[in-house]
Amino acid sequence: MRSLRTLSTPLLLLMTLAISANAQEPIVTESTTTSTVTTTGDMRTRVESPPPTAIAPQIIANSNSDLCTVGVAGAVQTQILGISMGSTMTEPNCLTLKRAKTLYDMGMKVAAVSVMCAGSRQVFDAMMDAGTPCPKDGLIGEAAKLAWQADLESQPKPDGLLEEVGEDNEREMAGASGVLGVFAVLLLL
Repeated sequence: MRSLRTLSTPLLLLMTLAISANAQEPIVTESTTTSTVTTTGDMRTRVESPPPTAIAPQIIANSNSDLCTVGVAGAVQTQILGISMGSTMTEPNCLTLKRAKTLYDMGMKVAAVSVMCAGSRQVFDAMMDAGTPCPKDGLIGEAAKLAWQADLESQPKPDGLLEEVGEDNEREMAGASGVLGVFAVLLLL
């Protein structure tokens, strides 16, 4: 019987502890906290955004086209206002070459040479120097040369084509200077 008693004593002790552990009341703690938070600060916000942009119009000058125009465009942007402009200009020498080529392609070689001679003193002088003067009133060769020498006033002026281009350039420069003036005022804003 002793062996049974030896085993039951620790078992009894363990059961007593387990019952007493379950029988304890929970601990309740009550507390009240009062706090005051005072915050003083300086707040700054920095907004980074892309600047406003004036975009110049795209004037496409296609190299495959048979046009004698050149595109010019520009833009200016200030913090307040942006302006963009674009235009096309016709190049007179290109038109002369195009007309002459068209006549030549149609088999009208004398007419093509006549178109080239009419607009440029440089071409007129080159033809005379080569011994093949420009056609005059339906005359070609030596007869045309004598007709040109007899009528000096009807020869192309020394600056014939250049004067036309100069007048066009003056108009373009006047327009460009006006646009630049507006851009300068905008930049000062």
